[in-house]
Amino acid sequence: MIPPSLIRRRSPPPGNFMIRSALATIALLAATLVVTTPPAQAQPGDLVCLPPTSSTVTFSPPLTTTSQTATVTTTNLFGPCTSTSVPDITSGTFTGSYTVPNRSCLTLTGSGTSTSTITWNTGQTSSLTLNFTTTIVGAVYTSVVTGVVTGGLFAGDTVISNQTGPATDILLCTAGPGTVSSLHTIGTITFT
Repeated sequence: MIPPSLIRRRSPPPGNFMIRSALATIALLAATLVVTTPPAQAQPGDLVCLPPTSSTVTFSPPLTTTSQTATVTTTNLFGPCTSTSVPDITSGTFTGSYTVPNRSCLTLTGSGTSTSTITWNTGQTSSLTLNFTTTIVGAVYTSVVTGVVTGGLFAGDTVISNQTGPATDILLCTAGPGTVSSLHTIGTITFT
């Protein structure tokens, strides 16, 4: 057995402790630099577009009480719009054209689904999946839309839109003597 007085305790060379400490500090700094802040996302509930936000739908040929294939063109103009997280957004547009079978002025009320992509004045886009219900009460045509933003700016937000317009042409058409060449509604849209 070696007497304790003869056992020499080895100390690490003075430089090793300093090197290890410096490496630990560098590793900590590197880890801190790797954690980055994600890009700014629009916050739910911060987009509102007020009147004269509008939708114009045209039918070619004009609708009658007889079902026919028609080209339906939709132009939506959004604005003035305000957003707290994307303050540069002031307006947006959506335009689409479709060929629709079995269309008449008798099919302009009811419910259904649609998709659309809004292009904002900033060049950014929002893709939407929507459920709509259209009704006529008195001489007022009402469109209520709910849905969700499925992609792009404001993804995940809920969409609510309420618009109204005159139902005069629809009522004349359903009574027999008139046609419907277009519908125009005005209202609001919000993302929450």
